[in-house]
Amino acid sequence: MRYIKNNLFIDNKGIFDLANKYGTPLYCYSYNKLKSNIDRFKNSFKKISPLICFSVKSNSNISLLKEIKKLGLGADVVSKGELFAALKAGINKKKIVFSGVGKTAEEIDYAIKKNILLINAESHNEVLVIEKIAKKRKKLVNIGLRLNPDTDAKTLKQISTGKSENKFGVDKNTFLKIINSLNGSNYINIKCLSVHIGSQIMNNKPYEEMLNVVDKLLKTINYKFEYIDLGGGMGIKYDNERKNLDYKKYSNSILSFKNKHKCKIIFEPGRSIIGSAGVLASKVIYMKENKTKIFVILDAAMNDLIRPALYNARHRIIPAIKNKKRAKKILEFVGPICETTDKFLTERKFQNLKENDIIIICDTGAYGYSLSSNYNLRLRPTEILIKSNKINIIRNRQKITDII
Repeated sequence: MRYIKNNLFIDNKGIFDLANKYGTPLYCYSYNKLKSNIDRFKNSFKKISPLICFSVKSNSNISLLKEIKKLGLGADVVSKGELFAALKAGINKKKIVFSGVGKTAEEIDYAIKKNILLINAESHNEVLVIEKIAKKRKKLVNIGLRLNPDTDAKTLKQISTGKSENKFGVDKNTFLKIINSLNGSNYINIKCLSVHIGSQIMNNKPYEEMLNVVDKLLKTINYKFEYIDLGGGMGIKYDNERKNLDYKKYSNSILSFKNKHKCKIIFEPGRSIIGSAGVLASKVIYMKENKTKIFVILDAAMNDLIRPALYNARHRIIPAIKNKKRAKKILEFVGPICETTDKFLTERKFQNLKENDIIIICDTGAYGYSLSSNYNLRLRPTEILIKSNKINIIRNRQKITDII
């Protein structure tokens, strides 16, 4: 994004004009930024030639998944719905891994029928269900087994997934028991050790600790895994993050690990691929002032973008049209939903705003629309993609008859 004569543009399209043409709230994605993020990720880890499986949970729009597929990525899915979406987008079934702690028998059966690359199991009981269905279908099923490495990802507790207190994966002893119990199975082939410690990770140290745990485990067992799935979790700068994750340092650590254990590497990035490629445009409905601040009441709400309410996450907010006048008080950007947590950001230094102005909530490409809801029976917004100087509507705004 850049300003041209005080007007904010995304890929040569003025956001103010887009908001007025397509209405607000409006999710807008940049193909150029999406491709740039993917190219950066590929180049950063090209020494280890990983299979990159985009985390569909971060953004499941079919049109975006099709573009991601064309750019060479596979998919990490956590439900039958996400698997259906990945296949509908044309993603190669041998580039799809099915993760998640609570897969139903129906979902497992569907994944087996579709013959995807891996089902990443997260408990002994899940492995038994997979084996039972595989036996019924007389198929040898390739699975991964998720290890809980008891590693602190140094991220928000709500999105930390690698500590022993978290529900994900199995501990070392259980991991070894499952490996031994499946020795000689005619229906289960454990091809992968899977691990994922959290999301929005901005520090290399947790990844180093995770690799060290896996390295030590592999040295103690007489078992060769074809794949090591290192998950995702690579963070991006939203607002107040001081530094980026050092991809080069992480890549070098993985290369040393890979050379030692002669395995293929799988990644499951989501946020680092799509997060900065999307923004949410919103209109100022009302300005309401009290003694200490001015409430900027937007037409976007927590049902459109729940991260600030759910995680106390900070997304930068910038105006679609700049001016030189400074707001006389603190601005608090809020939505119309009847909850105090329906708040996006408090800014002490911001330009003067007025009703009907357009503002942009930045870096909403990941866990924006995918976490949206119809709370208060509010309608989900339009999504557009800017590609090759063309504007493509990739999801229409809901109508009330769509939900009632």
